Amino acid sequence: MRKNAFLLVALFTSFFLSFQAAVAKDKEKHTIQLQMKDGDLIPLVLEAPANTIIRIEVSNIGSGPAEFESLQLRKEKVLAPGVTSVVVIPPKKPGEYDFFDDFHLDKPKGKLIIK
Repeated sequence: MRKNAFLLVALFTSFFLSFQAAVAKDKEKHTIQLQMKDGDLIPLVLEAPANTIIRIEVSNIGSGPAEFESLQLRKEKVLAPGVTSVVVIPPKKPGEYDFFDDFHLDKPKGKLIIK
């Protein structure tokens, strides 16, 4: 009987620690939504905390292709119309980082502000 109780406690402890690790890992990420519509970036300014992994969920809601690009962040992602994808940015120090739609260079650039 004691062996079964010990096994049950060990199993519960293992499950609890795994759950805590998963919750902690999710807290280390910050997710932001960005829509791209024929060169328009919605919203034009994104904000995120410093020293945190940043996930930008990019949705192309326009009628043609879009390309999220940032030379400062060293990221680019091409999206067909109707497609949503994720751009993952490693932890950054506070600052401002430009991004744009490479297929619509005549439109205003967006800005990621990390505080």
